[in-house]
Amino acid sequence: MSTAKLNCIAVDDESLARKLLQENIEQVPFLNLVKVCKNPFEAMEALQEHKVDLMFLDIQMPGMLGTKFLASLKEKPMVILVTAYDNYAVESYALDVVDYLMKPVSFDRFSKAAHKALDLFKKSQKASAVTESSSPVDSPEYFFVNVEYSLVKIIFDEITHIEGLKDYIKIYVTSQTRPILTKSTLKGIERRLPENFMRVQKSYIVNLEKIQSIRNHRITIDKFDIPVSDSNMESLLQAINYQKP
Repeated sequence: MSTAKLNCIAVDDESLARKLLQENIEQVPFLNLVKVCKNPFEAMEALQEHKVDLMFLDIQMPGMLGTKFLASLKEKPMVILVTAYDNYAVESYALDVVDYLMKPVSFDRFSKAAHKALDLFKKSQKASAVTESSSPVDSPEYFFVNVEYSLVKIIFDEITHIEGLKDYIKIYVTSQTRPILTKSTLKGIERRLPENFMRVQKSYIVNLEKIQSIRNHRITIDKFDIPVSDSNMESLLQAINYQKP
């Protein structure tokens, strides 16, 4: 049986530290580096755009401590902290990290931490397979996005629809008049949304529960008129349980 691959990101504000992390990751066969990030805000974008199993995270970074960033995440990947400071150990283990590495990190110590993450990943997969038919765990009711160097909480039930604009998206919510603009793709954000959200056109995702009417391949939600592509129209009607007379 082939070894599982862990998609990972590396987060550190120092260029040399990022380089060393990347070199260590590339020497471990079961690690697949998908993004190297300079700060927690870039890391948030990476978590939105990629399926990340493991994050190597520095603590002392400008703008936000790694531990504060980690605490802000509702859905967390496995985390290995890599830091030059030992005074965050107690706080970090309260956040359920896989390991706590002190800089400078030898490759042997790095490899042991990576293997520990792999073992946890395999155990998690086995547990998921055993409980697959059991009652589902309650899904989170919100998530965070990066908006102008701040993490902003988005409540799923408040979202009416999401519009894609190349490398950015606009999230329209009922709690404010202006949409929330964040750097992401529709594909990246789609993976984080619950089942009542649907892509109806290449540039739009809608909350099915907020739809007021559908006419001539157009959805009405409050004052918004949202187009539906021909290829998605039938799937949309099925999703809202419409039955032709």
